[in-house]
Amino acid sequence: MGLSKPIALSIGEPAGIGPEIAAKAWEHLGADLPFFLIGDPRHLAGLNTPLVEIAVPADAMAASAYGLPVLTLAFGGNASPGVADPANAASVIEAITLGVDLVMRGEASALTTGPIHKKALIDGAQFAFPGHTEFLAHLAGVDRVVMMLACPDLKVVPATIHIALAQVPEVLTEALLTETLEITRSALIKDFGLTNPCIAVAGLNPHAGEGGAMGQEEIDLIIPTLDKLRAQGMSLLGPMSADTMFHAGARAHYDAAVAMYHDQALIPIKTIDFAGGVNVTLGLPFIRTSPDHGTALDIAGKGMADPTSLIAALEMARDMAIARARAE
Repeated sequence: MGLSKPIALSIGEPAGIGPEIAAKAWEHLGADLPFFLIGDPRHLAGLNTPLVEIAVPADAMAASAYGLPVLTLAFGGNASPGVADPANAASVIEAITLGVDLVMRGEASALTTGPIHKKALIDGAQFAFPGHTEFLAHLAGVDRVVMMLACPDLKVVPATIHIALAQVPEVLTEALLTETLEITRSALIKDFGLTNPCIAVAGLNPHAGEGGAMGQEEIDLIIPTLDKLRAQGMSLLGPMSADTMFHAGARAHYDAAVAMYHDQALIPIKTIDFAGGVNVTLGLPFIRTSPDHGTALDIAGKGMADPTSLIAALEMARDMAIARARAE
């Protein structure tokens, strides 16, 4: 079973490496994985990659054999590699919005997003969201989403994300941990084709608190929450000591891991697969993946950009779309 509809790829910040890695991704994937770029063809003019301007997403299925399909969206400014222009901010946002609209209408199988430059969006369009994820949740009308970082050898979810480490104990609540685990489990079933996924849960403190000797959060919060969810039929391991749960032998016993804070989740996946990690947003009514890196303005236009993470994001979007279609 293959894709019945192409994947939409929003260009992100056109002065970054987004256009370059999109072109390289098409050169690698071609017609084997049909996708189309939402952006301005002017921003790809110097890449020596054949472009095929399309009128509707469905055209990308055939066009992918001949060039990078582009659903044209005229941007407000030019794109000088390495220099983010706030004049393009409104169009960057419009490309994301259009991608969401297309996937919500069923014209695209999934949405993969190119990296954005938040300061340029704020300066040029008063962008009011902390990042992509929150904006996508807003567009979809969803209150709670979960960030997963995934590669072939590990899927990991941080329960708390971009907050100071000192704030984690107060932000980490039974409701937050429960929602995180429920959304993660639902996605593993619906989008990754697992029947009864097992999730490993990290402790917050060293050695998972060591019976209270190194902190009470495991005893007071994490263990009772996991016990309640186990009673409802969820397969959970933990709380586990974070320093021993990510080696190959430990990973063989679970399908995904939930960590308590940002670095606890991201250090292992970036160590295991630095170039190939994929950012997946769980809890949206559509599939969204993204390369796990930023705009890399410092190397934009120099031919140095590595498309590995974008290729992995497109391939994961394809696999998730196929799994979701089978589940439905």
